[in-house]
Amino acid sequence: MTFTERLLVIYSELQDQINMCTPDLMSVERLFFGRNATTAEYVYQARGVVMLLAAMNNLPVVEPAPNRIKLLLCGTGKADKKEVQNMIRDKLSLEEVPKPDDTADALAAAIAGLSLRGELLSTRQAH
Repeated sequence: MTFTERLLVIYSELQDQINMCTPDLMSVERLFFGRNATTAEYVYQARGVVMLLAAMNNLPVVEPAPNRIKLLLCGTGKADKKEVQNMIRDKLSLEEVPKPDDTADALAAAIAGLSLRGELLSTRQAH
């Protein structure tokens, strides 16, 4: 698939999930790229599709940074990937750590987003 076709798949499948689940919040991890600018470019473009869908569906967005996700889940912003994966397994009462790694990352961002929901709502009401 071309990159633009992949973006269309992200758009279509995420819109289908939004239609099916009718969420009232979207949690999207804030990104940090130190070196790999090429990877960052593609990820930011895909992230743009996700953020557009949030706006189109009138969903508030929580954007926790990776260290905030780790802090909320593990009690320290310096937790390693394994610690986060194990905490996801425990919090969700799963038999195994979710695979692939991106799945655990997405679940961690979702759980952190739920934790931060109150902050988002109070910030929106203040404006």
